[in-house]
Amino acid sequence: MAKRIAVLSDTHGLLRPEALTAIAGCDAIIHGGDINKPEIIERLEEIAPLFVVRGNNDKEWAEHLPVTLNFQIEDCRFFLVHNKKEVPKILTGIDAVIFGHSHKYFEQTIDGRLWLNPGSCGRRRFDQEITLAILTVDGNSLSVERIVIQP
Repeated sequence: MAKRIAVLSDTHGLLRPEALTAIAGCDAIIHGGDINKPEIIERLEEIAPLFVVRGNNDKEWAEHLPVTLNFQIEDCRFFLVHNKKEVPKILTGIDAVIFGHSHKYFEQTIDGRLWLNPGSCGRRRFDQEITLAILTVDGNSLSVERIVIQP
């Protein structure tokens, strides 16, 4: 049965009510770092199982969080990191790379692998849109829905 996965990044201490509404009912949540407050993690864990990495702005409180994370949902294997520059050159067996850092939404399939930055659904940076993504994972099939939040 297909799973709905919320993909967020760069909340920077702000978990918008609109973001919470968008991710309600998801089967899991992926957060690409720059969380900035442990309360954000606690709130997301109340909603669904959470896969999370530490971002460059996540300080001492987040030292226990990994910098990279490999995990599997259904038959899809994920690699999660905050900064795309830290993705290894060889990604054998990885179906999707999730990252954040730039606050800019990016979605592209390269060599059969999904590369996804959900953008930022926290504090607005410059004039960039406030975004997140919902992944539908069905076996080894992935589809992405881009969600734009109007502040």
